[in-house]
Amino acid sequence: MLMKNMAEIDALVKLLDDPDEEVFLHVQDKLLEYGDQVITYLENVWEKSLDTLLQERIENIVHTIQFNNVKQDLNLWYQSGAFDLLQGALIINRYQFPDLDEQHVINQIEGIKREIWVGLQYEMSSIEKIKLINHVFYNQYGFSGNTKNHHDPQNSYLNQVLESKKGNQISLAIIYSTLAQKLDIPVYGVNLPQHFILGYIDESNADKEHGVLFYINAFNKGAIFGKHDVDQFLRQLNLDPQPGFYSPCSNAEIVRRIIRNLISAYENLGAIDKAAELKELQDILSDTTV
Repeated sequence: MLMKNMAEIDALVKLLDDPDEEVFLHVQDKLLEYGDQVITYLENVWEKSLDTLLQERIENIVHTIQFNNVKQDLNLWYQSGAFDLLQGALIINRYQFPDLDEQHVINQIEGIKREIWVGLQYEMSSIEKIKLINHVFYNQYGFSGNTKNHHDPQNSYLNQVLESKKGNQISLAIIYSTLAQKLDIPVYGVNLPQHFILGYIDESNADKEHGVLFYINAFNKGAIFGKHDVDQFLRQLNLDPQPGFYSPCSNAEIVRRIIRNLISAYENLGAIDKAAELKELQDILSDTTV
């Protein structure tokens, strides 16, 4: 931080507990303009203070700075083409875990990828490759769908899923498809209503319907199934079959679905402020042209 700014920041922080709301709002706006560079300073003041009002105001300012960063990062990711799904999911992760060591998350995924790579053989069929991923991901590493506490928001945050080995349909599918794609295995997300699934893309047969050889349920230990099973599922939901229910979807659609899950989870918990902020993130991805 530039020393010439320290005097102003120090003066502003001394006014943070001012009872005059107008003074406080002015101070808050000035501190928000500094962005990231004041977070460490504010956190040090918070640790030394016993004033609950001051602590609460510091917490709110730090959160606002970090939330603004998430919005900017998500907008940049989206406007740049949303090419990296893992990056998009990690940006959403920053909403709840702004100080997370994201390289640790990436390293964990790389570690699982290496275990799969060791067993890969060139002559393997597509089914054999998926069975290998399933063996490493579910049997060796112990990942599974969180059926007992399915609506917990932690199921949508990748760092929590990698630590607990439990997640929801979309978080497990993101990790699974990331692993597959890193190994040049063409597995991509399919935005089926009420149940996010994966499709193994048939690159050798352009005439294959919807371009998918078979489907994978990442929530159910990588179970493999066909188009007729998707048909049956849609009939149970009384939904007309649409191409988007069978074909791979965009990374932006997947991240939208993470956000929708989180909004629902926080609304169920009564965390209305969090749900409202996530709706702001949802609005960033509201343009369906990307």
